[in-house]
Amino acid sequence: MKKTLAIISFCCFVTTGFTQSRFLFDATKAEMAGNADWVIDADLHNLVVSSSTHLMVTGSNGNQSNPQRIPTPAASGITSSTSESYWTGALSAWAVELVKRDQIVETLPYNGSITYNNSSNAQDLSHYNVFVVCEPNIAFTATEKTAILNFVQNGGSLFMISDHNGSDRNNDGIDSPHIWNDLMQTNSVHTNPFGITYNNDDVSPDSHEVDTAVSDSIIHGPAGNCSEFVYHDGSTITISTSANSSVRAAVWNTSSHVNSNVIVAYARFGNGKVVTTGDSSPVDDGTGDPNDGLYNGWSEGSGNDGVLFTNASMWLATTNTTGVGNETGMLVTTFALSQNYPDPFNATTVIRYSLTQPGFVSLSLFDRDGRMVREMVSGEAQTGQHEVMLDAHDLASGTYFYRLKTNGEEETKELHLVK
Repeated sequence: MKKTLAIISFCCFVTTGFTQSRFLFDATKAEMAGNADWVIDADLHNLVVSSSTHLMVTGSNGNQSNPQRIPTPAASGITSSTSESYWTGALSAWAVELVKRDQIVETLPYNGSITYNNSSNAQDLSHYNVFVVCEPNIAFTATEKTAILNFVQNGGSLFMISDHNGSDRNNDGIDSPHIWNDLMQTNSVHTNPFGITYNNDDVSPDSHEVDTAVSDSIIHGPAGNCSEFVYHDGSTITISTSANSSVRAAVWNTSSHVNSNVIVAYARFGNGKVVTTGDSSPVDDGTGDPNDGLYNGWSEGSGNDGVLFTNASMWLATTNTTGVGNETGMLVTTFALSQNYPDPFNATTVIRYSLTQPGFVSLSLFDRDGRMVREMVSGEAQTGQHEVMLDAHDLASGTYFYRLKTNGEEETKELHLVK
């Protein structure tokens, strides 16, 4: 006999529908220099960049790509079975996966400008939700630092990827961990805004310690649960909760779970979010400029590297609102499960909940017959407000129920998937 799950509470529909997020992948900081190809797609390869003007010209002694704003072929041709080779770039697997999840991807070309609230720039950061910078090799200017930090502070999301000390691919005397530290330590907005510092070392850990207690969508997210993270020649990270009370580690270098031994971290700043890792290898999909040394890190760890980057991307893409998310340490006086937003929804929706005390949390999705179809959270969580993105691309349209259980308390709500 089929069991029907009891409905504890109802809410009126919010008819806002599903909103796509726009991802902008930077290519202005020599991300294609040397033996690297950190772009989602390129029309030309084997180019040379003038060290004085950063102008790209064809040549025989350079291994660089020429990415354009809109990748080709068109993103509209991507289906659930499209391979990463649809586009040509070391980050193509990442971009293709985002498009499969109804996100929009673009490149800021080598001659583009990093600005915020500049109406004359068609690719101003205000037009995007997530800014991705993978291993910059040219330092940010003072104006660019201000633009990036204001973008995040006002609700934008930033994905920061570094590499190991000495990874100066364009030989200009500065490499990515120093460039990121310079952004955070020397700017006109806020010193150490994210509570994140790169240690400028070079590690290839044998142990990849994932924080199983993370209830944000970094470890337990729409792409699944990440159980390991493979790292090759990257910098470790130090996080400081005194600089930013929201910063947390998602993965550590070794079993020593200390704040100076982190390799994946995330935080909030103002109304925005940040995710960072100190190594570019895990996001490399092994495709791109054939003149470069390509390596398939995206599929390593039985695909867990790709799972983490996808989860982190979708977490960054969720609506950034002051006071929500995994804000541990905030004063929370009521155990609460909020109505998902939007509802009804197409493909993805956000579920938020509040905990008055730490403990084991279970957040599960059930169909109308009471069968569990998705375990969204299962692990320890801290006091505070939390949010989880539900990706329902693989589920049929209909009414579902989501249930939160922790510390002897339980609440269930109804949601509506419309495709």
